Amino acid sequence: MSKVSVFCISAALLGSAMQVDAKEGMFTPEQLPSIAGDLKETGLEIPASSINDLTAFPMGAIVSLGGCSASFVSDKGLAVTNHHCARGSVQYNSTPENNYLKDGFLAKEIGDELPAAPGTRMFVTVDFSDVTDKVIGGIDDDVQGRERYDLIEANRKALIAECESEAGFRCSVPSFFQGLEYKLIKQMEIRDVRIAYAPADSIGKYGGDVDNWMWPRHTGDFSFYRAYVGKDGKPADYSEDNVPFKPDHFLKVSAAGLEDGDFVMAAGYPGSTNRYARLSQVSYTFDWLYPTYLELVDAWIKTIENASEEGSDARIKYEATLAGLNNFHKNTLGQLSGAKRVGLVPRRAEREEQLAAWLDKNGKSDMKQALAALDAVSAEQMQMNKQNFWYNNLSRAQLLSSAQNLYRNAIEREKPDAERERGYQKRDQIRIKEGVERIERRFDAVVDQAVWQKMISMYLEQPEENRVAAFDKAVGIDGDTDEKTLQKKLKAFYDNTSLTSTEERLKWLTASRADFENSNDPFIKLAVALFDTEMAIEDKSKTLSGKAAALRPKYMSAIIEWQKSLGSFAYPDANSTLRVTYGNVMGGSPKDGLIYEPFTRLEGITEKDTGETPFDSPKKQLELIKDKQYGPYKLEAINSVPVNFLTDLDSTGGNSGSATLNAKAELIGLLFDGTFESVNSDWDFDPKTTRTIHVDSRYMLWVMEYVDGATNLIEEMTIVK
Repeated sequence: MSKVSVFCISAALLGSAMQVDAKEGMFTPEQLPSIAGDLKETGLEIPASSINDLTAFPMGAIVSLGGCSASFVSDKGLAVTNHHCARGSVQYNSTPENNYLKDGFLAKEIGDELPAAPGTRMFVTVDFSDVTDKVIGGIDDDVQGRERYDLIEANRKALIAECESEAGFRCSVPSFFQGLEYKLIKQMEIRDVRIAYAPADSIGKYGGDVDNWMWPRHTGDFSFYRAYVGKDGKPADYSEDNVPFKPDHFLKVSAAGLEDGDFVMAAGYPGSTNRYARLSQVSYTFDWLYPTYLELVDAWIKTIENASEEGSDARIKYEATLAGLNNFHKNTLGQLSGAKRVGLVPRRAEREEQLAAWLDKNGKSDMKQALAALDAVSAEQMQMNKQNFWYNNLSRAQLLSSAQNLYRNAIEREKPDAERERGYQKRDQIRIKEGVERIERRFDAVVDQAVWQKMISMYLEQPEENRVAAFDKAVGIDGDTDEKTLQKKLKAFYDNTSLTSTEERLKWLTASRADFENSNDPFIKLAVALFDTEMAIEDKSKTLSGKAAALRPKYMSAIIEWQKSLGSFAYPDANSTLRVTYGNVMGGSPKDGLIYEPFTRLEGITEKDTGETPFDSPKKQLELIKDKQYGPYKLEAINSVPVNFLTDLDSTGGNSGSATLNAKAELIGLLFDGTFESVNSDWDFDPKTTRTIHVDSRYMLWVMEYVDGATNLIEEMTIVK
């Protein structure tokens, strides 16, 4: 693809079998009819029209976990997702005595399943509609800043409130094309989610952070949840009386799998991409934000590890946090490397020059003025972000964050529900409660204090203008405070707070604003002292967002019109809504001399195995591989059972757990990662290097049958060969 069309799929490609290195595009379901020709040419055997209905097969089987994706694979609410997506729930249930992270978990009977971590949800989409006119249609162009922000928020909240008048559903109004379009999405919110099966880390996290984002890969990144509802079939809180949910649609699981070059598509909920970001945002991110985050996250990881002994209860509590931090750290390194490799900044500069030239040529001076105004607003936003970066990260300490959230909730509860901040409305109270409860198995006072001290130390190293007087005064610190003095001050916070107790934290959910303001708890007092500062920062941020909200749609209109003039078809950036991406099983060569085969084998596990974490495959598995116990899951082309495979699919974070489907829409694996060379595709799609990693359904079934004896789940699913 040319540099001009780095984020759009060529119109010529849409109707031909033209060969390319990779298929670009995370398409919304309603866009699929426009690419039906290429879907068929690429190998799709079912009608393309059947996959643009969110409530029909197969899309009706795809669910969101609110950060990951999953799919139903039985009529009893059994859903498969990535191991790393369910690992937080496994960690929540683990103790040194019952360490399910180390040993794995399998419920041989439905009644033996474990409740997932508080707040775990499954979202089943039941309706989808365009509401652009209802959100922004009645707002005049001259309405700007905070007023525009508030009007858009009010309109979105009104639509959500109407949509959620029927109990058991969660609605959202995400924007597409940076606010050019808005859609109303209605989802059944399943609140009783349980762990049915999760292999041990020695399978599900095999290779750990060493292999993360790397190829070749040998990770059994899969687990199973089960959705439960009340006896009336409606969503309900956890109860022993609840029954398995009966989805309208579920996927068949293929034991035949795939061959090199076969058609594949993935359906899931990718988080976010930035392929339309302006040059100024790209420069800010790669020159300052990512390097700064690397510094912070590196210190954060080391602090947790130093404050918690390997194998201790404290370390178990922070396993999910550490996994997320290590993943972010390596991803960010890949982003920086990729940006340098493809020349992201000069490529983006060239794109903007070409867009500007097209605007000039076509007499679109109003659009050009809008872009200049947008860049000016973005510059203000980025400067504000830089100034507040280190202060914002002080709330990484869980007790401070919890106190601030509880105090804000008390203030918002004084308002009519429609006027409350999103996140603090009546619809959000159960989630706030679950967040308070979740801390129980995600918090250790010694670790939390160590993290807070490290964050404050890094904050104090910043220039005076980047510090917040209210925080310094409330904690009693300044730029000359040494580590010993700081430790003593922070210890007093933890020694004198009651927020370490879940029971005490829960009491604050119904406390009044006056209760908070009269409290002597040090974290509560600090939250109260910081509130005015927080609101001032929030007001400025919303004002700038309101200004940008009037300009970004004009920018996207220019982009779409320009691309159309070049014969290209634009798709919106990922925004955690359902998307479909498609292509083929495909290896690659990301750089000279480096060849990626499309499949890895069982034997690769033994080649890597050291007996030490993260290369510590179970002995039973190693013996099975040595004896070549392949069963019916062998792929003749590689003379083994395939473990992971590569495709040219376009994906990003949030796609984790996405169902990987063959030409008949049968499950042939789960999307779980990308190669190190691919991660920069969040910003700029490179067809040569973009490769996505999947766990093969044949390996999933092999582990279930021969290693863990999860035959009850195999029998429950519909297996096709």
